[in-house]
Amino acid sequence: MIFIDNRQNKIEASDELKKSMKEIIEYALNVEKVNLPCEVSIVFTDNDGIREINRENRNIDSPTDVLSFPMLNYEEGKVFKDVYCNYKFDDVDLDDGNLVLGDIVISLERAKEQSIEFNHTFEREVLYLTIHSVLHLLGYDHMKVNEKVIMRRREEEILGEFKITR
Repeated sequence: MIFIDNRQNKIEASDELKKSMKEIIEYALNVEKVNLPCEVSIVFTDNDGIREINRENRNIDSPTDVLSFPMLNYEEGKVFKDVYCNYKFDDVDLDDGNLVLGDIVISLERAKEQSIEFNHTFEREVLYLTIHSVLHLLGYDHMKVNEKVIMRRREEEILGEFKITR
């Protein structure tokens, strides 16, 4: 289940965009071997809203484009398909039988700014941020060079399946 909660009124998120987000998330979960019902929550906010969340959760007092809040713990260098693919989850990890993967917060205002800055569509930017964040929920990271290479390659592979290019 994918939940989308719009908490901003500056940038419109069309039904078509929301549908595309859900499709690409479902695809990513499938190829990353999430073989059980799960939940991902997405919140749309603006720059002020994400700045506040960033400050409260990371002690960084500035806006950003996307924040990810994974609910599962991963060892360094491990991702969902390495650790949890055949794992038997406890009831504490489930909500009505669905594995709770985590929350994603996207500043649509920043996504719009970045789409202009990078000279591509708003939809492409939001879908990129979505996949980037979903991969974080699944244990991918980009803090080390080797991790960044793996994560960027995986992002591009998934986006490429939907003909989403730079």
